[in-house]
Amino acid sequence: MQLTIRPMTEADWMSVREIYTEGLATGQASFETDAPAWERWNASHHGHSRLVAWDEDGPAGWAALAPGSDRACYAGVAEVSIYVAARCRGRGIGRRLLQEVIASSEDSGIWMLYASTFPENGGSLKMQESCGFRRVGVREKIALHHGVWRDTVLYERRSKLVGTG
Repeated sequence: MQLTIRPMTEADWMSVREIYTEGLATGQASFETDAPAWERWNASHHGHSRLVAWDEDGPAGWAALAPGSDRACYAGVAEVSIYVAARCRGRGIGRRLLQEVIASSEDSGIWMLYASTFPENGGSLKMQESCGFRRVGVREKIALHHGVWRDTVLYERRSKLVGTG
C-alpha cells in the first residue's frame, strides 16, 4: 500500500468531511452527529498539525488538533482527532496519522495531547496506547448521544521534547 501523508488544505475539505461523516455514522467516533461546514471546522481547529492521508485509491484518513482551552496557560494542550475512511480501516493508517500528528504537534510547541474516546471504540483505544498515550480515567455519562448517556475514556500523551524544562 502506497500512503502519502501531507498537510491538509481547504481544498481537501470535501474528502475530509466525507471521511468524518463515515466515522460519525458508526456511532462510535464522536458526540457530533453531522460534520460541520468548513468555516466552523476551520475555526475550531489549530491551523497547524492538520494532516490528510492518501493512498492509491484516494483519501484514506485525516488527523487534526483542536485547542484544549483558550486560556494562555494551556496553549500547549490539544485534543487530537483521527478519522480513517471506511474502506481503509484496520490497515494501520490511523496509527501512522497519529504518529505524524504527534511529531507535527511537537514541532508546533504542543506539550500535551489528549483524546476523549467512547469505551466501545477498542481500536482507537489500542492505537492511542501503542503511540504512548496513557489512560487517565473514565468520564461517566458525560453527554447524551442519540438520547443515550455515554461515557468517554480520557487518554493523554505528554511530550518528552516540548515543555520539559
